[in-house]
Amino acid sequence: MKSQLTLTEIAEPYAQALMSVAKSNNLTDQIGEDTQSLLALTQESDDLRALLDSPVIEASKKKAVLQQVVGGQINPFTLNILMLLVDRGRIMLLPEVCKQYQELLRQLKQAVLAEVTSAIELNDEQKEAIKQKVIATTQAQQVELQTSVDPDLLGGVVIKVGSQVIDASLRGQLRRIGVRLGAVT
Repeated sequence: MKSQLTLTEIAEPYAQALMSVAKSNNLTDQIGEDTQSLLALTQESDDLRALLDSPVIEASKKKAVLQQVVGGQINPFTLNILMLLVDRGRIMLLPEVCKQYQELLRQLKQAVLAEVTSAIELNDEQKEAIKQKVIATTQAQQVELQTSVDPDLLGGVVIKVGSQVIDASLRGQLRRIGVRLGAVT
């Protein structure tokens, strides 16, 4: 299996090419939506991922399936990059290309991705408060939240922005108290 770094290096030129086409046609947001939906589709459908990853299935069949599944729903430029990935035997990199495009779009918009894990589902007011906190901390223009629920946190949230992690969870607080108590004895 290839390392994540290698996959990123291989996927990046495709994402940059897609961004270049998107910029020149003023379609960065629309293609951003396309890549977001393709990423979700590949994460949700094990069958589609298996088909795209299979070296046994012919390129023409992969193209036909992609055309049928997403053909009329995405921009023709996005569809062209899908067909190019199939032709070059790189379609298994689709999720990584989509992630790379999303990162390029965030850079263009001076936005950051904040991965938020909470003990319970957050309401809109809580999400907005987290966005404002991240904006204040990072000086970003916009914040894109990616939320998930982990009941093991007991309460609170863990926010990850890039390599920075803010652990405001009850589990994290208990762990820090335990470390302090251990240092005292």
